[in-house]
Amino acid sequence: MFRTALLTASTAIFAAGSASAAMTATAVTDLNLRAGPGPQYEIIGVIDGEAEANVDGCIEESNWCKVSYNGTEGWAYGNYLTAMVEETPMAIVAPEVTIETVTYDTSKDAEAFAGAGTVGAVAGALVAGPVGAVAGGLLAGSAGAAAQPDEEVVTYVRTNTLDPIYLEGEVVQGAVVPDTVELVEIPDAELRYVYINGQPVLVDPTERRIVYIVR
Repeated sequence: MFRTALLTASTAIFAAGSASAAMTATAVTDLNLRAGPGPQYEIIGVIDGEAEANVDGCIEESNWCKVSYNGTEGWAYGNYLTAMVEETPMAIVAPEVTIETVTYDTSKDAEAFAGAGTVGAVAGALVAGPVGAVAGGLLAGSAGAAAQPDEEVVTYVRTNTLDPIYLEGEVVQGAVVPDTVELVEIPDAELRYVYINGQPVLVDPTERRIVYIVR
């Protein structure tokens, strides 16, 4: 069974100015590279935090962008990709950024997703996670260093799989899990876990913030 909900963000990303349509963008955190423009698509790689990726363009009225990284082409969530505009880093999906528009025919994937039970399972929009506001040349709202869970915790999470919850946006450290999503207890551990967008994550139950992604 697949469930849906909205993964909320800490703050939005805004900045002034404009950027060139063709650009190289920097990932502000480890960022999934997916086979298609959405959280239900397979993860085919990871753009390392602070690494650069080439951006072909983004889907209009969507934050998913077609990129290439280390020879692999795929799709990444544009809220976590920044370009320098007047010496200030800003998200490439901000309205002020000029970037090429690309398209993607999702109808070709409908049959495959229907078999997996993921069609229509994505709702809402995630604005930001660890980035927070990009302003004044500073990446505010950082989630800080990733928690390093015990190997027993990671093994438990991998072994005791859960039905995935699909949320609009991307799974990144620092993103906040909405109250509507049930967090599952881990024996002898303070953290909770849940499978979001096909990926197991560890969550601080007090702040409901993702502190570790099990890759």
